[in-house]
Amino acid sequence: QTKTRMLSRVARSLSQQCRTMAIYSLGDKKPAIDKDAWVAPTADVIGAVKLEKGASVWFSATLRGDNELITVGENSNIQDGSVLHTDIGVPLTIGKNVTVGHMVMLHGCEIGDGSLIGIGSTILNNTKIGKNCIIGAHTLIPENKVIPDNSMVMGSPGKVVKTLDEGAAAKLAKSAAIYTANAARFRKDLKRID
Repeated sequence: QTKTRMLSRVARSLSQQCRTMAIYSLGDKKPAIDKDAWVAPTADVIGAVKLEKGASVWFSATLRGDNELITVGENSNIQDGSVLHTDIGVPLTIGKNVTVGHMVMLHGCEIGDGSLIGIGSTILNNTKIGKNCIIGAHTLIPENKVIPDNSMVMGSPGKVVKTLDEGAAAKLAKSAAIYTANAARFRKDLKRID
């Protein structure tokens, strides 16, 4: 019974260590994470990934930089369950103050500063989303599309349904700022209790 208890403790310790090991190198590809960025303990950041100042990667998100660089800009957030990946020759770049909602799939695309990508959306290779855009929840934007600045896009496939005014851009900036502050709170106060 003592041996069983000891093995149980070792297994629990290893399990906890694995759950907190979120940052991985892959061969010579290693994440570059600013000291003011935050990665949740259950997120996976692998290989060629750059997280700029104030960027945050939330629970169960995966950023797999095994092919090309994934860049998450200053004060941008990648929310729970999102997946970011690239193909060879097709990097993924997220600008400053971007909010990427829960369960979003971004693949080899470019997201302009100040944009919001809605819950469950999919944006594919070589697509360029302009600055201060809103991509509605569950929108699919296929490969090689260009979305102009200040656009609201909805549907599958996504279509521009509205041009946003300056007030909308200010609200988008506020969304990113809230997540930046929340990441600072999690960095400071999140503690495992098991």
